[in-house]
Parts: sequence; structure tokens; C-alpha cells
Amino acid sequence: MNRILIIGGSGFLGSTLYKELQSYFDVYATYHTQEGTYGDNQVYFPFKAETDQIDSLLDQLRPRVIISCFKAEGMARVRTHERLSNYVSGHPDRRLLYLSSYKVFDGRLDYPAYENDYPYAESEEGKDHLAVERVLRRLPGDQYGILRLPPVYGLNSPRMIHLQQAIRYQATIEVFPKLVVNLTTADKVAQQVHYLINKGIYGIRHLGSTDLVHHEDLVSELVDRLDIGQPRLKRVFSRNEDHFLAVLPRHNTLPRPYRITVQEVIQSSVLSEEIVSGRKG
Repeated sequence: MNRILIIGGSGFLGSTLYKELQSYFDVYATYHTQEGTYGDNQVYFPFKAETDQIDSLLDQLRPRVIISCFKAEGMARVRTHERLSNYVSGHPDRRLLYLSSYKVFDGRLDYPAYENDYPYAESEEGKDHLAVERVLRRLPGDQYGILRLPPVYGLNSPRMIHLQQAIRYQATIEVFPKLVVNLTTADKVAQQVHYLINKGIYGIRHLGSTDLVHHEDLVSELVDRLDIGQPRLKRVFSRNEDHFLAVLPRHNTLPRPYRITVQEVIQSSVLSEEIVSGRKG
């Protein structure tokens, strides 16, 4: 009854979810290319959406909750979710959680986006996520969860690794002075997903920080807190006035322990550097 399958469990976010859930549930996961790391692992299974079908793994494991956080080509991602949706459909005890993206709103930037706002995407990535969301929304409302995430930071996150490499190698980093965003960490997302599963809460959720920050201010503070050098910043003005890429909760807020602020994201993202150098946060 408590079996979970994480599709994309070898990625940064998926592996964090696995670590959070594996002590409490019967958790299995998929990996894409890391045969050397996961090939002999009894709970990780190979899966490539572009070439494989998920049906045989579903028949083998019979999970009650599926968490989808894998990357794939647009149509391969949609086809896989159609199969996942078919597996869930008609079985009231099965659930499908999809970790979607703030980019489903990148075609409407005048205001922050809330759960009931109509998404509109201009980027290909945003359109891909939106296509998957449409597949899930054919299911009964208590059988799917669309969890829209802002940019994900945290220790060893791809974004922080990229920032540190850019600083060390004096690469140019683009900052957007008029872009307002919110953020989260992989650890907080994992805690939130754990809570939602425990409570049987589904539907559309925005899992970003409860406050906002200008992109340039965010990058500047991260650089200052890392204190490992100064990168080359290129200021990009795509608009002359403030515009937003932020997914905020309005109707479906979580209890305080499962919320996060911008400052908490920043603190979590630079903590290891501060410990190594002996600085205080």
C-alpha cells in the first residue's frame, strides 16, 4: 500500500526525494544513463523515455504513488505521462505527482502566478510542461498532483555548481535587474512532497518561497556569501519595468514548517562554503 516509484530518481531532485522518502515508504526509482552507479542496485531501474515504455516496470512494481521528475524530449515526456495516466486511471488508490515548472507561465510576466491562474508558455520547455499538465488534468482531481516549482537551489544543486564554476573561471553570468523571482531548495521540495503524500493532498500546488527577490539581487548576494571571487556580471534588460517569473501559493498554502523564504534558500545554498572557510552565515 505504501509503494512509491520515482521516475527520474537519479537526478538532483529525484535523488533528494528518494533520500527523504526511503525510510518511510517502499521506494523504487529509475535512472537514465548511470549504469555504473545504479546497474546493480535492486531499487533503481533503467528507463529512457525516448526509447523505453514504462508499462513493464509499472506491471512489475505496481506502485500506488508515482512521482515524475524526469527529463526527456517533449513528445517522449508526453507519451510516458499518457501511459502513467492510463495506469492510474480507474484505480482510486493510485496517485500521480508531476513536478512541473514555473516556465508554464513564461508567456505572461506582468504578475506573479498563483495556483488558479491560467498558464501560458512561450518557451519550448514551458510548452512541454504544459502539455504534460493537460494529460494529468484528465484524471479525477484526487488522483493527480501538479507541483509547480521555481528555480531549485541548495547545496550541490546544478545552479550553485554553475555559479561557483563561473566565479572561479571568470565566466560571464547574465543577471536580470528587472526580473522578480522566487526560489526553493531540493530538500524543501522533498519535505513538501512527503507531507502531501502523508496527508493525501493533491491538485495544483505552487511550492516556491513565500517571498520574492530581484534576480540581480539574488545573484549578488549569493556571490557575496560564497566569497570565493567576483564573476563577470552582464546586466540584461529584457524589459524596462519589473516583470515576474514566480509561482506563489495563495489558496493552497502549506503549514509553516513546510514553507521557505528567499533568505532560507540562500542560507541553505551557501552553508557548505561557509563551514569550509570558517565563516558565519
